[in-house]
Amino acid sequence: MTDAIDTIWFTRCPVPTATGLAYRLGWLDAEFAPDGIKIATLQDNRELGRHHYDHQLTSLIREGGNLLAIAARAQGAPSRLIGLTWTDEAQAILVRPGSGISRPEDLKGKRLALPGWTEKPDAAHVRGSSIARGMSLHGIKGALAYAGLTFDDVHFVEVGQQRQTDGDDRTQLQSLWTGLPDLVEGRVDAAYVKGASAIDAAKRLGLEVGIDLDALPDRRWRVNNGTPRPITVHQDLLDNHFDLVVRFLERTLAAADWAGTNQARVREVLGGETRAEADSVARAYSDETLADLHPDLSDERLALFEQQKTFMYVHNLLDRDFDLADWVDRRPLEAAQARLRERAAATV
Repeated sequence: MTDAIDTIWFTRCPVPTATGLAYRLGWLDAEFAPDGIKIATLQDNRELGRHHYDHQLTSLIREGGNLLAIAARAQGAPSRLIGLTWTDEAQAILVRPGSGISRPEDLKGKRLALPGWTEKPDAAHVRGSSIARGMSLHGIKGALAYAGLTFDDVHFVEVGQQRQTDGDDRTQLQSLWTGLPDLVEGRVDAAYVKGASAIDAAKRLGLEVGIDLDALPDRRWRVNNGTPRPITVHQDLLDNHFDLVVRFLERTLAAADWAGTNQARVREVLGGETRAEADSVARAYSDETLADLHPDLSDERLALFEQQKTFMYVHNLLDRDFDLADWVDRRPLEAAQARLRERAAATV
């Protein structure tokens, strides 16, 4: 090993992740403390927080939304894809009470909120960083496709740009969905949202779930920013500290195993991870979802990930296309899975 490091940085989104669980349970600290290596999260460091977007921090392991990860790769970031997770996380179309919108086919002819492009000082990241716009477009597309409809069957109303707010983490997450005031005031008929924080916002504003996208039977209709969610690392970390990546993944896999039989405890942890109220966490994340936080690189998940990349390219959320196969490195996950099996065998 060359160029020894004293800190492994990681970042994850405010959703259920095995990475976040391993960190909250103290397992990552316990794994690396004997080596004198600190585990630190970008969420606690404003100065380095931009690397959640650009992936230019060499000691970073990122388990986050794919819009940013795919856009960064398209813009030349030296990252590698080492795992994919799938977490159904309360994707929904919100409506006003009494709207009559309860099925995807009811969207025909309706006015749907489309968040504007996000303001960013770095113009190269306007596309991938326009998270609410990208998620709304693909979420609505999935609902329409299920009903045999297309974008031509609805009317999009641009509802403004997402801007940084000065509130707490929960307020900032809810502010992602810029169309909710327009929905309340009748300027649109429906708006896409995602996550426990959005469920909190709906309750606060007197809105209701018209269409539960997580209930759509085929995963291809639910592909979006977090489905699948990539785990990515800087190429330098693999080249010079491969074993550290493997050990990090092994503790992540162990946390996913633990979550499979400890859903109640997982939900307690998720209060801190999602910044949402307990009942919203319970509504957003089923036992089945929390029982499978494991990353893999299966053909199914890679095909669904390719679907997301293609969607981003077609809808101007990507600067340029690239070959997904060239991005994938299977070695770390395979080694972590072997390491976990060996540890389990040693305790029998």
